[in-house]
Amino acid sequence: MHNYLDFEKPIAELEGKIEELRHLSGSGEVNIADEVTKLQAKVDKLLAQTYSKLTPWQKTQVARHHDRPHAVDYISAWIEDFTPLAGDRAFAEDQAILGGIGRFRGRSVMVIGTEKGADTEARVKHNFGMARPEGYRKAQRLMTMADHFGLPVITLVDTPGAYPGVDAEARGQAEAIARSIETCLALKVPLISVIIGEGGSGGAIALATANTVLMLEHAIYSVISPEGCASILWRSGDMAQDAAAAMRLTAQDLMEFGIIDVVVPEPMGGAHRERDIVIDALEDAVDEALNAFQGMEGAMLKASRRDKYLAMGKTGLA
Repeated sequence: MHNYLDFEKPIAELEGKIEELRHLSGSGEVNIADEVTKLQAKVDKLLAQTYSKLTPWQKTQVARHHDRPHAVDYISAWIEDFTPLAGDRAFAEDQAILGGIGRFRGRSVMVIGTEKGADTEARVKHNFGMARPEGYRKAQRLMTMADHFGLPVITLVDTPGAYPGVDAEARGQAEAIARSIETCLALKVPLISVIIGEGGSGGAIALATANTVLMLEHAIYSVISPEGCASILWRSGDMAQDAAAAMRLTAQDLMEFGIIDVVVPEPMGGAHRERDIVIDALEDAVDEALNAFQGMEGAMLKASRRDKYLAMGKTGLA
C-alpha cells in the first residue's frame, strides 16, 4: 500500500479500485482481469502525466516521501563487508550520520550518509537526519582516514539541514560544518556525492563538496527549506510553495546552473514506488563517476575539485 501525496489523489482512487477488483477476483466469483488491465493503463498514463510536470513544491514533497530509499538501504545494497565506524573521538556518536568502510563493486571505499529513518522510532534515533557538530566531526574523521589509506569516498545526502538546537550551537555547529567542507576540499582521493532526497543547507554541503555530485531526478538541493525561506521573506510558512518555485531547488535547475553534475532518472511515480530499480540505477551512476577518476593523481583530484567550486557563480564580468 502506497503512502500517497496530496497531488496523487486521482492516482490513489484508481489504484484503490484496482485493489477492490483484485479482491473480488480472488474470491473466485468474478473474472475482472480485463477491467484491471484497463484501469492499470489509466494509472500508468496518469502517473506519466503527473510526474512529467511536477512543480518545485511537488518535487519537494516527493523528495521528502517517507518510503524513498534511505542511506541505509543504499549502503546495504551496494557495500559488501560494510564495517560501521562510530564517534568523533571528541564528544559523542551522532546517529544522524552513518559511515564506514567496505567494498563497492570490488573496490574498497569509505561511505558516509545522512540517515532520516524509515519509521517513527528510527526517525527519533537518527534525529530526522539533522546532524549535530559531532556528526560532522565524525564525517571529517572518516574522510581523513579515507584520504590516509587512499580510499575513494561516497557520500549520500538526505537531510533537511543541520540540527538548529541550542546544544548544537553551543558545541560549534557552524565551525564543524565549515571544517567538514574544508576537509572535502582537501581530499586527495575521489569524492562522489549523491543527493538522494533532501539536500538542505550547510548540513548537505558539508558532505557534498565533491568532485562529482549526482542527484536523483526528484530530489531537492537548496540553501534553506521552502518553509524557512517563506518564514523569512513573507513571515508566513503558507508561502512555501512560492518559495520553492523562486529558489530553483530542483535537480533540473541545479544542472542548468552547473551546481550538480549528473541527474539520475527515477522510475515513473518516484523512487518510493520502485526502490530496487532506483538503487540499482544509482549504483551504476556512482560506479561510472568513480571510474572517471581512476588513476588520477591526488594533487589533480584536489585541484579539480577546488577549481570546480571556485568557478561557480562567475559571470564573466570584470
